[in-house]
Amino acid sequence: MPCYKLAHLLPECVNSILSQSYQDFEVLIMDDCSPDNTPEVARSFNDPRVQQIRNEPNLGHLRNYNKGISLARGEYIWLISADDRLRSTNALEQYVQLMDAHPGVGYIFCAGIGLDNGVETGLCKYSVVSEHETIFKGHDFLRKLLYANVVLASSGMVRRVCYEQHGAFPLDLPFAGDWYLWCLFALHFDVGYVAEPMVNYRDHHQLSMTTTLKKKDVGILMRDSLNVLWRMKREAEKHHQGTVAKFCEKAIAYEYARFLTGTNYIPYQMRLDECEQSIAHFSQFPGEANSILARVHLSTGDIRLGLKEQGEALRLYKLSLKHDSLLADAWLKYILLNMGGLGMWVRQRRRSVVEEKNTDLLAKMKLREAAK
Repeated sequence: MPCYKLAHLLPECVNSILSQSYQDFEVLIMDDCSPDNTPEVARSFNDPRVQQIRNEPNLGHLRNYNKGISLARGEYIWLISADDRLRSTNALEQYVQLMDAHPGVGYIFCAGIGLDNGVETGLCKYSVVSEHETIFKGHDFLRKLLYANVVLASSGMVRRVCYEQHGAFPLDLPFAGDWYLWCLFALHFDVGYVAEPMVNYRDHHQLSMTTTLKKKDVGILMRDSLNVLWRMKREAEKHHQGTVAKFCEKAIAYEYARFLTGTNYIPYQMRLDECEQSIAHFSQFPGEANSILARVHLSTGDIRLGLKEQGEALRLYKLSLKHDSLLADAWLKYILLNMGGLGMWVRQRRRSVVEEKNTDLLAKMKLREAAK
């Protein structure tokens, strides 16, 4: 339980754990040299399972996370910030039962409910990935995760072996370290999900890490997001997962396109020259840079078309082909857009068929899971 200047919220979090129906656990309060009365509050819990570890001096949030992970003795490790809390008394019991029953699952998470000044603010909709308890095949879940971090950090319980085999939080990803680990673990393990929202999540208060980093430099958030996707591409290539590497390439392109168009949830507007420099920095050979840049223009064209900017979309599709003349998707979209109304109808129909197939596939996956 990482804690820095959150003594006023610490009792809520600790007591939500102590009240769990499953009782075989330890609580490590990782006090990162807080200047408030965190030590006094941490010592106030009359339970031998609660331990306070105080860092002298301050380690910073990532090193504090990793220190806690290294000290934890359990088979499963749940990292929950002191400003969040469990809202269900059987959350830990459900998690443990599911993890015990599915040894191939690397981590489990749930939907969450927002919390502001002690009042629940509603479901965190992005954290809802299924209507029912589900075991996702790791690569299937990774395809979704590459486009958005849908895992509430404080809702995730991880099998210890994930950290032992693949490492803990990278110190150079202050904003997106958790997203990287969710992706990395999904490359190697299946993922469990509980639909019941069993966690309360505070995100926008002044002491939250996201707020702190935004105030310091919003560019940190942008660079971290891109870094995660490039690293996952390299991880997939290292493990000879060519199909996953292709998914990563498309996700990278889409992330750049969102920053170029200002449509990313991170409020950062990227310039084209900045985009090109970033791609050149991460690419390992010229052909890779051209391939990524072609897909960036393709994805940017799709976004512009969605904004009813057909002329700009056509220009971007053409620019995409300039970088990769063999990109079939760019040719198809360029030709259809040139056809006018008929082309738009064909494109919409094609999209509807794909969506129907995806819906049918999802239904089949749910039936398969229900039959197990």
